[in-house]
Amino acid sequence: MQQTVVDHIDQVAEDVVSLVLRGPTGPLAPWEPGAHIDVALPNWLTRQYSLCGDPADRDAYRIAIRHDPLTRGGSEYIHRFLRRGRTLDVSLPRNHFPLVSAPEYLFVAGGIGITSVMPMLRAAVASGTPASLLYVGRSKASMPFADELTSRYGDRVRVVATDQEGRPDLAALGSALPPRVLVYCCGPASMLDAAKAAFPAERLRMERFHAVPRQFAPNTEFEAVCARSGQTVRVPADESLLDALTHAGRPVVAGCREGICGSCELTVLDGDPEHRDDIGASAGRMYACVSRASSPRLVLDL
Repeated sequence: MQQTVVDHIDQVAEDVVSLVLRGPTGPLAPWEPGAHIDVALPNWLTRQYSLCGDPADRDAYRIAIRHDPLTRGGSEYIHRFLRRGRTLDVSLPRNHFPLVSAPEYLFVAGGIGITSVMPMLRAAVASGTPASLLYVGRSKASMPFADELTSRYGDRVRVVATDQEGRPDLAALGSALPPRVLVYCCGPASMLDAAKAAFPAERLRMERFHAVPRQFAPNTEFEAVCARSGQTVRVPADESLLDALTHAGRPVVAGCREGICGSCELTVLDGDPEHRDDIGASAGRMYACVSRASSPRLVLDL
């Protein structure tokens, strides 16, 4: 974890605030476009937010948070109680949505999904790569950074407020897409579903706010062996690996509990994990919040 201090809190749209977090003792850890951080809030919640500032600025991180009173309390705390000067612990940046090299980019963002896309557009333009942004929101007033983006990037950016123009036709955009363009999309589920239908799968990269509902085989009990301590933890069918480890005194850092943030990643030394995450765990890794075992026993680097 890194310690930061809340340097600025700015209202950047209806129900959206931007935070600038500075390192009190020196530069913060480096990051690349698409990265996010876990923020440990003083109300004992940990939440994940995309970094939307300039990766070249090692002195500060910028994030933006939309107020959603129906969630579990993270945005509520930030909007109602967080003040400038407060110290916050944040994780090292993680990136499950990296910007890969391409001859040309189309970025598509919906609402607060603009946060992960902004540094990508910045990087593409800075490198001289042709790039454009379609930014969609329910109203101009609800869209953070819209004026900043149009001022900086001009006609590379198209801002669509659906209360005035309706939803853009992604199918038409996809049918006219030049073959060399790579599409990056972040936004609500309805936008991502439309993007999947509109753009070729091999040229589409997406980041979701929430896990995609999927069906898995019924949960079964298994054992998790903590290799470093020698402790064996029974994981019942009605309990997650994450919770079983916590109850056994082997807590694992966790954030989303949906398999989308990556904060609870574990190294698997033996056994066959059953991956249920939306990230795509690499070989020898698993995410304890949602994934289970397809073998009776897992050996973990704990």
